[in-house]
Amino acid sequence: MDPKEPGTLLDLAVQTLMNNEPLAIHALEEIPRELFIPLFIAAVSGGHKKILKAIVSMWPFHCLHVGTLNVQESYCEIVEALIDGLQFLPVHNSSRVPKLRILDLRQDTECKTTCSDFLNRFPLCFQSCVYSPNSILKLQGARPGFSNSESELQLSRQPMEVLVDLYLDGTVKTWQLLSVVLGKVEQSFGSLHLCCRDLQIDKVSECRSTLKFLDLVCIDHLGVHGSYLSEVCSILAQMIHLDSLSLSKITFRSYKGKSFRAFLTHLGRMDSLQELSLAYFSVKDQLHKILRVLSPELDFLYLNVCDLTTKDFTSLSQSFQTSRLRVLNLSNNQITWEDSQPLRILLEKLSGTLKHLEINSCLITDTILSSLIPAIRSCSLLHVLGFASNPITMPMLRNIFPHITALKDLKYVLYPIPVHCYDQWGFRGSLDRQKLSVVKSQLKVMLQAAERNDMKWTTSYA
Repeated sequence: MDPKEPGTLLDLAVQTLMNNEPLAIHALEEIPRELFIPLFIAAVSGGHKKILKAIVSMWPFHCLHVGTLNVQESYCEIVEALIDGLQFLPVHNSSRVPKLRILDLRQDTECKTTCSDFLNRFPLCFQSCVYSPNSILKLQGARPGFSNSESELQLSRQPMEVLVDLYLDGTVKTWQLLSVVLGKVEQSFGSLHLCCRDLQIDKVSECRSTLKFLDLVCIDHLGVHGSYLSEVCSILAQMIHLDSLSLSKITFRSYKGKSFRAFLTHLGRMDSLQELSLAYFSVKDQLHKILRVLSPELDFLYLNVCDLTTKDFTSLSQSFQTSRLRVLNLSNNQITWEDSQPLRILLEKLSGTLKHLEINSCLITDTILSSLIPAIRSCSLLHVLGFASNPITMPMLRNIFPHITALKDLKYVLYPIPVHCYDQWGFRGSLDRQKLSVVKSQLKVMLQAAERNDMKWTTSYA
């Protein structure tokens, strides 16, 4: 006997339709529009592509968000079925008038499957594109909070939008997905606006032809890896609404060169930039030039492997643009530590906002860490702290322990393996795992004694 509880009548009805494809497609003409949502969810999870295409073609709502629905079939095949279902003209021999205007294919969205109608008038989706001249809002002259007349909506070809996040990595899967979407854009004769919000690029030089099809003004999250700074600038020139910019392994010749100066200019135009991530991007003694053009709204700053110097740390501590950071990652910068005061001042300045701090692999010694303890303890909102892969001794780890456990919001600590656990510090092959096991056991006992079982301490090694 099946131990599972029997499904509701709705569950049983939906499953019956999923098992009978012709019946399911025919039923779409008659069922209440509220039933489209459970049918859509079941069709996606079951990989019923023909049913999905029919559902999209008669979708009775303004928008459709794929969200984080479970997709068992090939994601590309599911996307192809959804795209195929888009109707720019009324469906022949159908009693339903398709209302779908926005198909959101992004998987990491918090949206429900569909948004509620806006005051029973012109239905808006709050994920609608607001920047591109080709967006529905611009084409129909609509503005949030206002409705259009019925006559304006009855166009021969209804404008539509497809919202996507793209990772241009040169793989066959990516190209297949793009081919499906771009084919539908071409078929629409200008009615379908492809709106990419999050664009990740692996080598700009290998995807220039694809970039020509994208409306770059729509993008609010951009990541570029393994490219020249001049190539990055050619993309940034078309973007003014970025919320997040992530650059990794970007090369350029000189801080006085045209590319770096253009990069600073583009950063200065980004008034809404909240997150900046630079990795393997050398800013040695030049960080002040970047900081002074950044938005004061900056919340997240990642400077991983950026050749930071004491001068750069001083710039961080003095910059107005870094006065409200919630996340700060300065890891993998081999600092000479002539003076720890700039970092101490920075942490004190961020004491009321900082929630995530990482200073892993920065050659922080016992002396430096000891001088930072008051500043770290002042960060009362800290939730994550990482200071792994620094040459710290076990006595210093014991010394800082009560100060860290006193931070009630702090839940995750990435701590350094004490130097006595290595035959030669810094070389993984010389790690004595038996000594490390003793350290872990001691910390576990200390956490229990401090009544901080809610706090997790871990190392960067398994």
